[in-house]
Amino acid sequence: MSREGQLLGMAGEQAAAGYLESQGYIILERNFRARAFEIDLIAKDGEVICFVEVKTRSSVKKGLPREAVGASKQQKIIMGASFYLKQHQLMNQRARFDVVEIITQGPFPEFNLIQNAFAGI
Repeated sequence: MSREGQLLGMAGEQAAAGYLESQGYIILERNFRARAFEIDLIAKDGEVICFVEVKTRSSVKKGLPREAVGASKQQKIIMGASFYLKQHQLMNQRARFDVVEIITQGPFPEFNLIQNAFAGI
């Protein structure tokens, strides 16, 4: 990934956290890493723990951001979420997988929150 891409991704994750907080989520973790897994944001939406993948694009020329969350990426997020839940003794906690896509073309970023974007645990 280019340096520009990394900066866009970091800015997107920061913006997504603020957006989720404005929607009533409580951010628990940012950039959770364990073994070969990384989860951009872990948050609570009411009583549900949400494992959130953030995808930011400066345009949709190469497709929508959500299209970059394929089966392989989903599997890594699911394994990371399972590790997190075990590590924090939360295996009985309701959980879901959300995607926040951000498109920055235009004067204001456009946010799209996709709850239950894919099935997992």
